[in-house]
Amino acid sequence: MNKLQKIGGVFAIFEAIIYVSAFVFFGAFWNFPTDADSVQKFAFLAENQVILSIVNLIMYVLFGIFLAVLVLAINERLKSNTPTLSQIASIFGVVWVGLVIASGMIANIGLSAVLELSTKEPEQAMTVWRAIYSVVEGLGGGNEVVGGLWVLLLSFAALKGDELSKRLNYLGLFVGIVGILTVYPAEVFTEIFGVSQIVWFSWLGAVMLASSKS
Repeated sequence: MNKLQKIGGVFAIFEAIIYVSAFVFFGAFWNFPTDADSVQKFAFLAENQVILSIVNLIMYVLFGIFLAVLVLAINERLKSNTPTLSQIASIFGVVWVGLVIASGMIANIGLSAVLELSTKEPEQAMTVWRAIYSVVEGLGGGNEVVGGLWVLLLSFAALKGDELSKRLNYLGLFVGIVGILTVYPAEVFTEIFGVSQIVWFSWLGAVMLASSKS
């Protein structure tokens, strides 16, 4: 079990690193021409297709793989004291894993499809791209309800079972509530969820690594 806790702790820190990397990439390097016409937008996307595809793979698919192991590790830690709560939390964790990985795959496949269509029908391709973007955002980009429920339930289970750290668990309750609030289409909730999850994942990883050593 200690080995699984160690791996889960490392992967939790990797999750935080992926979050930070995504914020840095889209905040400092990604300069999408929002005011340009469809032809110019697709020219930009075609020029940056490789880097955007790699970012999507890391931000969604790799994140989901790490998350799957973390969900298993946390369930192993909590199930002895709070078996029902930890199982319910794990269900939402597994669902979140699937949604996140699916988002990355849809984003990359959709990008290739619209770039091919844009050479013939740029306006139609833009309509398709907006639809794909909406699906990606709905599954795992802008709607964090499932992830919020996972964090909320496991934090409540950890508090009840006297696991992890009380302060970490209280932060988890906050992160979970904010994640659920992202059902309301306000970007501020998504941003707060992302920033607070960076802290939560980092802290969780440190606690799991410390406990695995002991």
